[in-house]
Amino acid sequence: MYENLKAEMGRIGITIMDISRDLNYVYETLRNKFNGNTDWQRSEMFAIKNKYFPSKSIEYLFQKK
Repeated sequence: MYENLKAEMGRIGITIMDISRDLNYVYETLRNKFNGNTDWQRSEMFAIKNKYFPSKSIEYLFQKK
């Protein structure tokens, strides 16, 4: 799931752990969201987009594949 987001993370060299640390989110919670086990909150989506990918759209980053 979220292949675009994972690809963009790889391009800039960040991990789920980096995001959890930088944005003060619980790692396990983020991992579940990345795996599609729980839904993203809009505030989380925008926080990740604004911090790491300001030029990318929410729709692109969080497209389910």
